[in-house]
Amino acid sequence: MWRLTSRSFMAKRRAVCHKTSSFSTSQALAQNEQSVREITTLLSSHNWLALMESSDVPKKLNPDVIRSVILQNQVGDPKRLLDFFNWSQKKMGTAAHQDLDVLSALAVHLCNSNWYVPANDLIQCIIRNSDSPLAVLGSIVKNYRNCNGSPNSVIFDMVMNSYRKRGLLVESVNLFLGAKDFELRPSLLSCNSLLGDLLKGNKLELFWKVFDGMCVRKISPDVYTYTNIISAHCKVGNVKDAKRVLLEMGEKGCSPNLVTYNVIIGGLCRAQLLDEAIEIKRSMVDKGLVPDLYTYNILINGFCMGKRSREAKLMLLEMSNMGLNPDPMTYNALIDGFMRQGDIDEAFRTKDEMVAYGIEENLIIWNTLLNGVCKAGKMEKALEIMQEMNEKGAKLDSQTYSLLIEGYCREQNMARAFELLDEMKKRKIAPTVLTYSVIINGQCRCGNLQGANAILQEMIMNGLKPNAIVYTTLMTAYAKEGRVEESRMILERMRNQGILPDVFCYNSLIIGFCKAKRMEEARTYLMEMLERRLRPNAHTYGAFIEGYSKAGAMDIADRYFNEMLSCGLLPNNGSYRALIEGHCKEGNVSEAFSVFRCILSRGALPDVQTYSELIHGLSRNGKMNEAFGIFSEFQEKGLPPNAFTYNSLISGSCKQGNVDKGFQLLEEMSIKGINPNIVTYNILIDGLCKAGEIERAKNLFDDIEGKGLTPNCVTYAAMIDGYCKSMNATAAFQLLEEMLSRGVSPDAFIYNVILNFCCNEENFEKALDLFQEMLKKGFASTVSFNTLIEGYCKSGKLQEANDLLEEMIQTQFIPNHVTYTSLIEHYCKAGLMGEAKRFWLEMQERNVTPTAKAFTSLLHGFHNIRNTAEASALFEQMIAKGIEPDEMTYHVMIDAYCQEGNATEACKLKDEMLMKGMPMSVAAYDALIQALCKKDEFSEASKLLNEMGEKGFRPSLPTCRVIVQGFQIAGNVDEAAEVLQCMVKFGWVS
Repeated sequence: MWRLTSRSFMAKRRAVCHKTSSFSTSQALAQNEQSVREITTLLSSHNWLALMESSDVPKKLNPDVIRSVILQNQVGDPKRLLDFFNWSQKKMGTAAHQDLDVLSALAVHLCNSNWYVPANDLIQCIIRNSDSPLAVLGSIVKNYRNCNGSPNSVIFDMVMNSYRKRGLLVESVNLFLGAKDFELRPSLLSCNSLLGDLLKGNKLELFWKVFDGMCVRKISPDVYTYTNIISAHCKVGNVKDAKRVLLEMGEKGCSPNLVTYNVIIGGLCRAQLLDEAIEIKRSMVDKGLVPDLYTYNILINGFCMGKRSREAKLMLLEMSNMGLNPDPMTYNALIDGFMRQGDIDEAFRTKDEMVAYGIEENLIIWNTLLNGVCKAGKMEKALEIMQEMNEKGAKLDSQTYSLLIEGYCREQNMARAFELLDEMKKRKIAPTVLTYSVIINGQCRCGNLQGANAILQEMIMNGLKPNAIVYTTLMTAYAKEGRVEESRMILERMRNQGILPDVFCYNSLIIGFCKAKRMEEARTYLMEMLERRLRPNAHTYGAFIEGYSKAGAMDIADRYFNEMLSCGLLPNNGSYRALIEGHCKEGNVSEAFSVFRCILSRGALPDVQTYSELIHGLSRNGKMNEAFGIFSEFQEKGLPPNAFTYNSLISGSCKQGNVDKGFQLLEEMSIKGINPNIVTYNILIDGLCKAGEIERAKNLFDDIEGKGLTPNCVTYAAMIDGYCKSMNATAAFQLLEEMLSRGVSPDAFIYNVILNFCCNEENFEKALDLFQEMLKKGFASTVSFNTLIEGYCKSGKLQEANDLLEEMIQTQFIPNHVTYTSLIEHYCKAGLMGEAKRFWLEMQERNVTPTAKAFTSLLHGFHNIRNTAEASALFEQMIAKGIEPDEMTYHVMIDAYCQEGNATEACKLKDEMLMKGMPMSVAAYDALIQALCKKDEFSEASKLLNEMGEKGFRPSLPTCRVIVQGFQIAGNVDEAAEVLQCMVKFGWVS
């Protein structure tokens, strides 16, 4: 019962409270309305302020009252209304001034009455307290409509310009674009101001949105608009469109002014279209405009940047003749230009002329001089400049020290660089990011990555934030040392710090991965670059071209090369060399030539290394006529060949057995003052040994030290190989001992040469000792095992060869097709076909692809045991696997088919051989003729006999006798007589 009563009481209480609250709200509204009417009445009096101060109005003020007074009095005196608003704010001390509608209403009322200055102050207040530009615009438009007026473009310009002047360019653009929905039309002046600020802020995407909006609203451009558009095109190097706009101006009756011409001249100079810039200047003069100091400064700077400083200096004379006085910027451009061209003396003469003209050196001039001499490595001259600066009271800054530090870092004089860093700190000149950046770069150049990281830590400790350049320097250094994972970690650190990697940063990582042959990882970073809309440059593509070329993936390398060209990027000599080398290694000389001609077609002159690489590739592929042709072209262009060039030609000549030509080239080298190196002598010694001229090779070998050179492992290898091939074991082993005594370690090739020699001599005891030594030293390989297995097989030691194969597998060496081919061949020759077939099956189980020789050995074995069916099946398997039969294969199968009496299949194989340009042997012809005669096909046999005679072959007399007897038995006496005449005709019988 109590609970019910209590609940009922609470319900009644809430009802009473609600009624009380409603009553209070209604009462407050009524009081506010009364206050608004009272204030409005007082505002109509000239002495409104005194009347309000002496009444109880200040007590009645609240935000709602003020809002209603302002919104209900839009037809009165706006200045009085503004004064009331300001007075009420002082009285209240509240934040009522943040009411957007109130402030907008006041601003609109003031603008309608042409009170623009106080209206602008109110707009500033609105912007300070509003987050949304479009909300501000909406409120202003609403207030215009409330007073039955059209929106005023002046107030819109005020709002848009206020946002712009505060640097809120995105908001200003949003207002401009949103104004279209409210039928507001900004003035041309406001549009031009916004375009100009967007250009300065490098916000070109927004710039073009605003310009497109102007075109849509048919806001006609004036000279300032056109100048901004030209500047936007020039900013991105699009001078073609800039010139088009200049032409369009004239067609639309808008005359370019001096600023317009200066903008387009500046754009052309930055694009290094200097002659076009001069033409524009002339057309400007023809139109009655006079170039000013700025015009000449941008032209002089452009010519200096283009390394045409002499012409730039003539412009200095021209401007002086026109009565224009050069300023320090004019002379600074000239001094910098001469420094860039390496003409340091002329740079200092220009500085002296400047001083004589009455212009004192400023810090910019001094730093430009320092920059030039430091980059030229003239550090003594840099110290002289420093001394002169001190004498003239010039105040050194952080850039001055940074330039000097960089100069010493270039010389790898890090001790002096650190002394200057300490001196900076003592002089209270704070090192900048640039200062630390050059020291980090210097440490990286010296290979001191630990020191570079220590400087990075110091930089961060001093409150400086490393930029992309600093991190790229470190990434490049790590990548060069093959430490690409650490390079990758630096990239991740950059990202974590909010530093966006640039193209150079990605390039350092991509180059590192490409050099490490980790092409897929390199591609990952290329894709990341493209996703971030960063454009790969020549170095990016060059890394992929070189990486894929070295990997032998020439199709992919060519694809990157063509893509690079389609992007308008010019490959450097390194990319061209990589492609030429890659194609030549693949034996594709025509593609290498194509790349070379591509260089010439682009008007570029290949450097010595590129020419030499092509000569090397041609020589390696036996194209010596072409190689010497390129060599002649190379010299006609005045390029000096080097030792590598000559070594390539000597090597190619020696490989073709023309060792004398190699010696002629050696003599030519000496005449031209090109010193032969050890590679030159190695090539010639190897050439002489292969030609069997061992004594001559030994004489050249003995002369090496007299030339100031030391024989290396390759030199000894060539001589030892030569001695082994000439069966001079004593001399070969003596040289091996000499090598060891001189501290020249034999390599696997030398051990394999001597091992092969011992096997050929059937000196297996020595061969095994040598082989055990090779195993201990880690020189043993599949080739070494194959050499021993072949040696055992040739000597008939088949069981030892088989045992060695098992040892080979146990010691984790992988048998290849050479291993199995040797075993199959010799087991077949011994008639052990079961074992031979076992090796054949084992070979296939190990996925070792058999060669034509392996097939032929097995075919021969089956043929010898008269198992033609097995031979025929194996031959079909060979064809099915796409393995091209050689002459021996065909001869074995022809003989097998003939023995079986299958002359038809044998003749088919004969025709197939001839179609492929393979010569038939006498034995094969004899076998075919015998087979045809057994089938009484004497006419076909007679044709083959004639074919043999035409080809200069001499058949055996039994073969001729079989045909003659066959014709006689068949009663074909005339045909028998023709065979006899054929024998006489070809001189087989007299």
